[in-house]
Formats: sequence, C-alpha cells, structure tokens
Amino acid sequence: MRGTCFLTNDVETTSIVNGGLREDTGIKVWKEGLPVLLDLYDQYGVKATFFYIANFAKECPDIVKMVQAKGHEIACHGLTHRHDMAFDTMSFEQQLDHLKTAKAILEDISGEEVVSFRSPALRVNKDTPRALMEAGFRFDSSVAPQRMDMFMSLGSKGKLQWFGAPRTPYIASADNLARKGTSPVTEVPVSSFVLPYIGTMMRISPFLNRVTRTFLYWETRNTGKGINFLIHPNELITEEDLHLKTEKRASNYISYLLSDVLRRQLKQRNLGADAVRLFRQEIEYWNNKDYEFKRIKDYECR
Repeated sequence: MRGTCFLTNDVETTSIVNGGLREDTGIKVWKEGLPVLLDLYDQYGVKATFFYIANFAKECPDIVKMVQAKGHEIACHGLTHRHDMAFDTMSFEQQLDHLKTAKAILEDISGEEVVSFRSPALRVNKDTPRALMEAGFRFDSSVAPQRMDMFMSLGSKGKLQWFGAPRTPYIASADNLARKGTSPVTEVPVSSFVLPYIGTMMRISPFLNRVTRTFLYWETRNTGKGINFLIHPNELITEEDLHLKTEKRASNYISYLLSDVLRRQLKQRNLGADAVRLFRQEIEYWNNKDYEFKRIKDYECR
C-alpha cells in the first residue's frame, strides 16, 4: 500500500524573531518565503495544502492566487492569529462568526470552496467541532497526537487531550476533535511521536527530527496512514534587520519564560536558507520512499 504525505503550510504574519504579528513579516512571506516554497514543491511535483490567515489574505490576495495557480489547496487558518482571539477562548457563537467570515474572504479571493481548517497555535475547545460543521468545513488539522512539547506553547492545558488522540486520520467527535466520533468532520492530525513532526523541530534539532521521521515511516509504511508535516513560509525567511525584542503574550511570568522567551530563542535556529535546505531533505526522504503527496481535501477516510 502506497503511503501518503501531506505537506501543510500555515501562512501568517507572525514574526519568529519576537512572536508579534508584523506587516513587514507578511511582506517577506509574500515576496520571499512563498516563491521559494512554491519552487521547491514544483521541483518534486508536490501538491500541498496552505492554511491562510484570512485577514492577511484580504490585505494581500496575491498570496492566495500565486499558490492556487500551482494547484495547491487553499485552506483556512482563521481570521486572525491574535492570541487574545484564540479558538479555545471563544464561545461557539464567536467561533462560528469567525469561521464564516474567514471562509467567505478566502472563497471570494480563490473562487472555490474552502473545506479545510487548522486553528492558530492548534488551540480548540469543545465547541470548535460544531462551529466547523455549521460553517461548512469538512476537514480539520488542529490535533497532534501524543505530542509532549505542548507545555511550551500557549493553550497547553487544553492540549492534554492530545495524549488520547488517534494517530491516523479519523472521523472526529461532535464535541472533541481529539476523539473519534460520527461528525462530518475528518481530522487529519499533525504527525508526532513525543516530539512534533514540524518545521520548528526540523530546525531546532535536525537529528531528533530524523529520529521522529524514521519512527513515523516505520509506523506508516505498511498501513497507508498519512504523514502530516507542518511548516510555515516565515521559517524560510530571515528578519535579522529588525532587532526586535520578544513580545509578551503569556498571562503569567512562568508561561512567559517557557512559551515566549525560551521557545522563541529555540525557534530562531536555522531560519532562511538553512530551513530551505533542511526542508528539501524532508521532501526528498518521502519522495524516495514513494509516498504520494496529497492535499488534505483529497483524503478519503476509510
């Protein structure tokens, strides 16, 4: 059975240098990060999924159109990446309004239905599945099963449910995206094994990332389970000229040290050309293993 690899991309204006949302970062993502990423995908015949912050797309529609022209999936990453509007802090009504507005923006730009969603910072709550259903989404990718580094991210308490989440795509519960159920939403979890299989870990420790990748290959090679690698175009740029201080997002000092200061310092490793080189190695690995690169919306849950 041929394996499946989803290369999923979160397109936003978040500065890795200080954690803030910056227009300058968004311009670099548009002018530098996305062209490099799209060229890389062209070289290997990859079809990928791009999750967009809708407000960013509204201000810069070309970031959607240039990706859509290559045959990639246009998906939703919410309306904004502001931490004070995280999905795990919003009511059902707020989430539904947020999702409908974001979906409408992306569909107006792309001219096609948007059916896949990933929450900013992977933060969701019990109301998110129902909000996704009523907003017309059919796929979600906001869960990372058995991922252990959530304590260094915002919303870590709500992410404890990841410990019991299935490791392969599944039909989600109507009140918990991390559990199987009978809702019309298919969860395509971000791959992980203690450590997440994402661009950040790839850059922080290429060795540990290779260990994680090897385990995931052993796990999926004979089962057809999907690999889901998450990366951000802003990892493929540098912002050395900005000299920014770390922005405080956490509500208490301990969380600030863990999720803002320490995590931010680690996340700044191997940005720009180094990240491109490392990501090329990830693509080549799965390409050489004859895994098929698919868009999230093309997945059929059996």
